[in-house]
This record gives sequence, structure tokens and C-alpha cells, in this order.
Amino acid sequence: MSDEVTAPVPEGMRRTETSSGLRVVTERVPGARSVTVGVYATIGSRDEPDELSGASHFLEHLLFKGSADRSARDIAMAVDAVGGEMNAYTGREATAYYARLPIAHLDLGLDLLGEVVTAPAFRPHEVDAEREVIVEELLMSEDDPDDVVHKALQDAAFPSHPLGRETLGTLETIEALTRDAIADFHAEHYRPSSLIVSVAGELDHDHVVERLATRLDAVGEGTTPRRMAPGGQTEPLVTVQRETEQVHLELGWRSLPVGDDDRYALLVGNHVLGGGMASRLFQEVREERGLAYAVGSTPSMYADGGLLSIVASNGDRGACATARSGRSRLSELLAVIDDVVEALLADGITDEEHRVAMGYLDGATLLSLEDTGSRMARMAGNEIVEGRLVSIDEQLARLAAVTPDDVARVLRRVLDAPRSIAAVGDGVDGDRVLERAAAWRR
Repeated sequence: MSDEVTAPVPEGMRRTETSSGLRVVTERVPGARSVTVGVYATIGSRDEPDELSGASHFLEHLLFKGSADRSARDIAMAVDAVGGEMNAYTGREATAYYARLPIAHLDLGLDLLGEVVTAPAFRPHEVDAEREVIVEELLMSEDDPDDVVHKALQDAAFPSHPLGRETLGTLETIEALTRDAIADFHAEHYRPSSLIVSVAGELDHDHVVERLATRLDAVGEGTTPRRMAPGGQTEPLVTVQRETEQVHLELGWRSLPVGDDDRYALLVGNHVLGGGMASRLFQEVREERGLAYAVGSTPSMYADGGLLSIVASNGDRGACATARSGRSRLSELLAVIDDVVEALLADGITDEEHRVAMGYLDGATLLSLEDTGSRMARMAGNEIVEGRLVSIDEQLARLAAVTPDDVARVLRRVLDAPRSIAAVGDGVDGDRVLERAAAWRR
């Protein structure tokens, strides 16, 4: 790779940006027996034209179908033969492909990911076969009220904007996507300037860069999608009529973008609101009243916007952004959520809550260092958000600087505003409890 630019980075990490715009970040983890390689394409579902909705997710499926030189079976056997794992996921602003392998097989991970990301075969029969898989995935999602209510809230929070659109696409767009349209989308956007390679393990940075040179740095230039920030309008209430035993409910407030200076204060505030077992929502909704099996809150941050969701579930899907409650207790559940939010707006958080939240976030950050996959993802996130690598010490220092007053301010900034409610269930249309709740602070 010629004309590389190396920027100052934290100890143990290295960063190279080539003349083509490809970014390679590594962290040497002495003693690690595993290595995790990730290739991030900084394009996601929000970057797709309406008629290509779902193209990024379709690509995620197709890239592991193989290249001209390797079939999907070849790839699977190569990874299985060394006890590794390989996977991918599609987000609204990025698509990630990663492999975790024993350290002795670093080159295999670099070669496989470099090949499938830059030179997928797009064999017509495999495109058609994977289309059927995605259609089944969409139909399965429509059968799950948790998924339906989450999609409804995204649409309510970001109406008529790509951030509110389903990552999987729609049945209509997936059925209409041709092999050539998908290949053209890949050719346009999967280019060095849109790719980040992140690797963590006991490795040599120069070797990683050299190994990638013939593959990822050789492809031509593409285009960067133009993103438009969401407007201020939201929908207060979206209901979906379904014959279900319970009402599936989700509440959300428009929140902070991923690079906002207040994001660390929001993480602390979220932990107090519903980020753990000591949170106010968990204690009030689950422990004191038994209104739900699991409860919490989740912040989602994008380049130019965000969403803070209230989470409660009578099932065991604690990480999902849905709230479920029997209809007979819906009014009580909403009242408790309102009381918790109003108390935080009025009084902020206590010193004890601040201490616990800070300890949790600090500890969780340190525990994540045990896993090369977490280290890899953290570096990729640094590149996407800040365009540079951030040391653990700097990250913890930013967190340590958050005061209770900072948390109170950011909670007012987010929660003292109109909110959106999505509900799925039998008889939710015209439900006066929901209508009253949706009028909150409007």
C-alpha cells in the first residue's frame, strides 16, 4: 500500500489510512489466543433509495455465498476446520462482516473477508435462493408482535425518513431486486473509502496492512451516499390491530446523535432510567408491582439523530426494544412509566444512582477487553464516529467527568419533549388509555 498516512494513536493500537481511503486499525493484544477480523462498510439501510430498500441486508446474505474462487461451502469448511466463526449484521448506517479465529489463522480471516467483501460472485441461482430466505425472514418478522411494534415505533419516531424504514426491506422491494441491481449497489458503495478493517489479537500491524494490499486497496473509487437529517416531526401514536393475548407496547423519544458531546451523560442517565437491575424502571415495574417480566430502556444513536426507547417484556427477550403488558394492566404500566420519567425530570438522579451507574459502565467497559471481538468492534466504532482511535483511558476519563447535573440536563433535553408510542394487539385502535398517553407533553 503506497502513500499511507499513519496518525497518532493510543498505545497498542495502530492506524493506517491509504491513498485510496481504506482505513486499517489494529490492536495488539499480548497473550490472546484468538484474533477477530472485521470489515465494516459505512453504508446501511438508511442509504438505500426507496426502490432498493433492503439491498444492504441482501448483500450481507449474498457475500457469504462466495466468490469466483470459493463457494459458500468452501468458506464454511475453511472456517469450521479451524474452529472459527464467521458472521455479519446490517444496521441503518453500517454493514459489518467479521470472523473470529485462533491467532494462528489470522491470514485465513483476512483473505476470506477481503475476498468476499470485494469480489462476491453474485451467482444468479444463489441470488434467487437467498431471496427466498429473506422473504421467509420478513414473514417471520411479521408474525412476531415484538418485531412489529419495534418497526412501528421506528416509523413513528422518524416518519417518512429512511431511519424509520425496516432494515430488511419489504416483500415488494426484495421480490423486485435483481441480481444486477444488487451487484451495481455493491460496485458503487463497497469501495476503499467506505471500508474500515479492524483487527484485534496478538498480531503485527504491518503484516495485516500488507496482507490486505492486493485485495481491499486494489478496487476502484465509488460514491458516498448523501444523508439528510430527519425533520422534527414525529407521530404520537401508531397502532397495529392483531389478535394477541397481550398488548405489545413501545415508547420512544427522539434522542442524541452518536457524536454528541452529551452521549456519555445519556449513557449514565439511561442506566438509571432502565439500563440495569438497579434502574428505576426495573425496580418499580418488575420488583415492586410485577407488571412485566423484564423492563429497561435502550438508547440508539445515529449520525444525525437518535431514539431512546422504554423496554418492558413479559417474555425473556430482555434486550429487545418492546414493551408488553396484559390489557387489564396497560393503564397502570403507562402510569408507572410516566411517574418514573416525571420524577427524573423534576429531581434528576441521586448521588447513589450516579455512583452505581458510573461503576456499572466503567466495569462493563473493562470486562469487554477480555474479548478480541469487543476490542475489534470498539475500534471500528471509533473510526465511524470520530475518525480516530480512542484509548480506554480517554473513554473512561470522559465517563468519569459526567456529573449528576450533567445527567439531569441531558435527561431533560431528551425526555422533556413529545414522545411516540407504538402498540400492537387486539383492540388497540381507538384505545383511550393509549390516546391519553400519546398526548404526553404535546
